[in-house]
Amino acid sequence: MAIRIVVADDHGVLRAGLVALLNAEPGMEVVGEADDENSAVSQAVEKRPDVVLMDVSMPDSGGIEATRRIKQLVPEARILILTVHEDKGLMQEAIRSGAMGYILKRAIKSELINAIQTVLRDDLYVHPAMARLLLMESNKAPAVQAERFLPEPLTSREIEVLRLIAQGYTNNEAAERLNISVRTVEYHRGNLTAKLNLRSRVELMRYAEENHLI
Repeated sequence: MAIRIVVADDHGVLRAGLVALLNAEPGMEVVGEADDENSAVSQAVEKRPDVVLMDVSMPDSGGIEATRRIKQLVPEARILILTVHEDKGLMQEAIRSGAMGYILKRAIKSELINAIQTVLRDDLYVHPAMARLLLMESNKAPAVQAERFLPEPLTSREIEVLRLIAQGYTNNEAAERLNISVRTVEYHRGNLTAKLNLRSRVELMRYAEENHLI
């Protein structure tokens, strides 16, 4: 069965390009289009898509508010924010509103397809440029300072793994960055979920944000 997608963007030419690109991709089908907040919500309610590709800057109250409304009315829809803004605060607000991903409009086709497939698995997608931004900012604060905010005792390695997971790195990418095996990353991730009682990447990201790790 094809992945059902609603594309919400107020720029007609860009929206048409996205629709053509996605409809040409095997296993994907655009079932609705929207050019403002209200039409995005209406299309999501009417079409019940698997994924909503949501421009963050649209008429009315914008993509963030549309995301909140859609998650209330169609909680099963996965929302992928599409934006030109490389803004940490905006990304965090989008995630808090219920979005499962944040991708920049300058992304190439393969990145967009990967982002859609990632959120469809109920996992969080963060564009690599945003992940690098988060990493640069997190490196400014010493790990010892971050540990004081943690309600549960975590090892320094678990904190490192948690930071990378929250910044959108896959297990393979985290392993490469930390110069450890993928199995070791999976081991630490298992410890994190057990200690913190958090299962999804979104929950881990929120925990990391609340405890000043990113």
